Amino acid sequence: MAQRQKGAQFVTLGCVLSIGILAACGGPAQEDAEGPRPGPSREFDPDEEGVFGPGGASLTNALSGDFLGRGTEEGNSLPVNKFLWQASLDTLSFLPLASTDPFTGVIATDWGASPTDPGERFKVTAYMVRPALAASSLKVAVYRELRNGEGVWVPAPVDPETSRKLEDAILVRARQIRIAELDGSSTG
Repeated sequence: MAQRQKGAQFVTLGCVLSIGILAACGGPAQEDAEGPRPGPSREFDPDEEGVFGPGGASLTNALSGDFLGRGTEEGNSLPVNKFLWQASLDTLSFLPLASTDPFTGVIATDWGASPTDPGERFKVTAYMVRPALAASSLKVAVYRELRNGEGVWVPAPVDPETSRKLEDAILVRARQIRIAELDGSSTG
């Protein structure tokens, strides 16, 4: 019994101390009640080193496609392989496009119903994650929904082979586009 009372006193003491500490930290000080205090004014200095190096990242750079302020040299935006990009657009053209972002390398389709089964629909997102024309540069996510008896679309499992087959089809098409470009430049 005495042990229990000591434990309760310890918990009570801990609560009182916690409340006291929070009260000391919480309320506004008298000087803060008047509003923000004036401080030294700071002007923008374009030569000051930014968070991401000289020039830093800025909205101006991002809007121009020069995300990291590297100037107009080659490689001034996020690298997306042009062959993978075009091949992804070609391969996924059987579905309506929802969004494309060539700066980040993401192509997202909207839902498209299967012509053979109107109770099933698919959506695909392709990610170009590296600038090389290689299998490791491309990731494809496939989403599938089925219409239930009440007419509501519900998520359904997708065979992992479906994503792999789409990736393979995109890679084959990308290589075809690259070869066609090389043949065209060597004859011209």
